[in-house]
Amino acid sequence: MEPIILEKYVERVYAYAVKRTYTREEAEELSQEILFTVVRELPRLRDENRFEPWLWGVAQNVTRTFRRSMGKRQEMYYYNAPEDVFGVYEEEFDEEEGEREKLYSHLRREIAMLSSMYRQIIILFYYEGLSTKQISEQLKIPEGTVTWRLAEARKKLKKECGSRMEESALKPVKFRISIYGEGEYDGKKVPFPSEYIKDALSQNILYRCYEQPKTVEELAKLCGVPAYYIEDAIANLVKREAVVTPVKGKYQTNFIIWTDKHGKYCEENVEKILEPVLDKMVEAFQKIAEGARKIDFYRAGKSEDELFYLYGVMAMEYEGKRHSVLSYPGMPVKYDGYRWNYIGDMETKQHPTCGLGCQVSGNKDGNYKHFVFTFHWLDAFPYKPMMNSRSIDICEEIISKGTTQDVEGAAMLIQDGYMERLPDGSYRVKTPAFTLNQMKEFYGMADECLAPILEEYSQAVKSFIKGYKKQFPEHLGEDADRMCASMFLGLFDVIAAYARRKGVAAQLPEKGVCDVLLQHREPEK
Repeated sequence: MEPIILEKYVERVYAYAVKRTYTREEAEELSQEILFTVVRELPRLRDENRFEPWLWGVAQNVTRTFRRSMGKRQEMYYYNAPEDVFGVYEEEFDEEEGEREKLYSHLRREIAMLSSMYRQIIILFYYEGLSTKQISEQLKIPEGTVTWRLAEARKKLKKECGSRMEESALKPVKFRISIYGEGEYDGKKVPFPSEYIKDALSQNILYRCYEQPKTVEELAKLCGVPAYYIEDAIANLVKREAVVTPVKGKYQTNFIIWTDKHGKYCEENVEKILEPVLDKMVEAFQKIAEGARKIDFYRAGKSEDELFYLYGVMAMEYEGKRHSVLSYPGMPVKYDGYRWNYIGDMETKQHPTCGLGCQVSGNKDGNYKHFVFTFHWLDAFPYKPMMNSRSIDICEEIISKGTTQDVEGAAMLIQDGYMERLPDGSYRVKTPAFTLNQMKEFYGMADECLAPILEEYSQAVKSFIKGYKKQFPEHLGEDADRMCASMFLGLFDVIAAYARRKGVAAQLPEKGVCDVLLQHREPEK
């Protein structure tokens, strides 16, 4: 087997290393060691079909060895401080050599915690013996700037060494990071961008500078690690566009992290705000369900109890495009050329979160799009991965022709729960589907049922959004608008929960899926 096969695994190996190390430097070192070992051992692999599992087995072994070697490095930077450095402390510790060594050890750690602009000058002035003029010439900055930074660095060190900073260890905050938007990623051969910022230290930094911008020194203290670690991680986060620098020398997270305060706001306010329209909306959805029974669409064997929820989200998704109370800001173009942004989630689920989730996938050459809806407030219809282009095409083929030639693809759909094999050997798609004509009929009927109360509902949504947006940091205004733009649809989740309590909507199985295939163009003849 030729080593060229590794080319398509380089990014994946790096992503693997990022998740198992604390800094970009360590990730690069580990990934290089993995790739080197794989190339060296590749001639011993006899079965080419076993390459990928063998590769990750090698990666695990190399990682274990790497971690052991890293554990033996007692200090990343060990500064040999001369005895006359900060002589103000010597009188106190001269009599006890051990105590003085403790101070110097502490002093070295404090220097390591400084940001580079201070640390560099301290090292050049005290440890390399350069004058302020020489430092000015070497760094190509005014001598006055050197003098000021030197004074500021001394203040910081005296303050910390004098008060004996409380030792802290890295206790990373853990949360889920994903992306939303557009891009060609499969999560395997092409990792999602979030894979490169999921390491423990990056998550800690992102959490600490989410609400307010922080300097490197502040992040070092809050995270409990030396500043050089912070600087290394920050460099990667800036490169990956996960943090911004709103104020010189400070950094702030560049995407929304969902926390319990969002759910708490919903719990305390949403039903109170929607109360005047809840009964009217539920009555309208009952009429929509009655009208939908007369439409001959592909029901996928689902009961009317299940379809009640689908009718509701389809109606609100349609009306939301026409009556949305907040426009959706365009997505930024990221470093890889695609339009997307990160999104974090560290909610504990102690408070129900409203905002119905909607995912859409399609095939630019196909005729249908796949919509998957997730209800958070109702706590129903859990997350289900969208179908890919191939799966959508197979479903269309079975719905229209009753069979498919793609047996392997059909097997994958059965495994994913989107299709089933009937006793007679035929296939049945488990996702309802609407043609263009059936959608036109449905939307016309839904519009008629909802028209009398849409204005009142829109005003209630606006009132909710006004307070909800205050739960996000100000610098993420556009991101918050994107989260709130779908609230016209999203608050159907709250209405559905109310309908269930009223006995209008039925209790559904825990593993139910609310999804639909909608035709967006006529098939070619």
